[in-house]
Amino acid sequence: MSHMSTETVLSVHHWNDTLFSFRTSRNPAFRFEAGQFAMIGLMVEGRPLLRAYSMACAAYDEQLEFLSIKVPHGPLTSRLQAIAPGDEVLIGRKATGTLLLDNLTPGRRLYLLSTGTGLAPFMSLIRDPATYERFERIVLVHGVRRVSELAYEDVIRRQLPNDELIGGMAAAQLVYHPTVTREDYPHRGRVTELFSSPGWFASHGLPVAEPEHDRVMLCGSPAMLADMKPILERRGFLEGSSSAPATYVVERAFVEK
Repeated sequence: MSHMSTETVLSVHHWNDTLFSFRTSRNPAFRFEAGQFAMIGLMVEGRPLLRAYSMACAAYDEQLEFLSIKVPHGPLTSRLQAIAPGDEVLIGRKATGTLLLDNLTPGRRLYLLSTGTGLAPFMSLIRDPATYERFERIVLVHGVRRVSELAYEDVIRRQLPNDELIGGMAAAQLVYHPTVTREDYPHRGRVTELFSSPGWFASHGLPVAEPEHDRVMLCGSPAMLADMKPILERRGFLEGSSSAPATYVVERAFVEK
């Protein structure tokens, strides 16, 4: 398996009964850009069982970090959720993905719209100095069902503004809006509802997003992606790619099993 490397699990954090993250060693030869994903997995009955996972760490981090759901009968996640420090995982040597700054045309504001573990690639992007250099304001929206699913909330609110490399930029330019749909929380509502509400933009001192000055990245549940696409395109946003950068991009390699 020359296309895979074997890495060691360094730490595991269980956010709740359905969500966990873990950090691994990093092959010095492994390179990726913020927003990309790699195939990761385990050996099962002598064969590699792999799924696409976005890197949640900064591209310059000496370790790799991933965010995963727990699916009781999922072929991979039912096993992966039981890993512990010292265990080994497989990580593909090549990173890929569409959530790249270069796949967007220049703009003033960048909206990172996520649900569930779709937050992962955006954790990498908000740790990248290039994101703050290219956009005046970065708006991160993370939608979940339960409050306990708001992974990295403390990291974003308290640790990131004090980061040695990007703390000042994050404190001045990053808007973080976590939102919950099934429990009491200061922010309620689906991502699609918020993005469709002029009042929501105004509450953050922002104009309603439009394609002349705003850019959008989407990562999350298939339902959210399907609902957001017509919302954006009715406003004139065009989907971009590596061959034709435009005003929004979507990551469809979403881990569900």
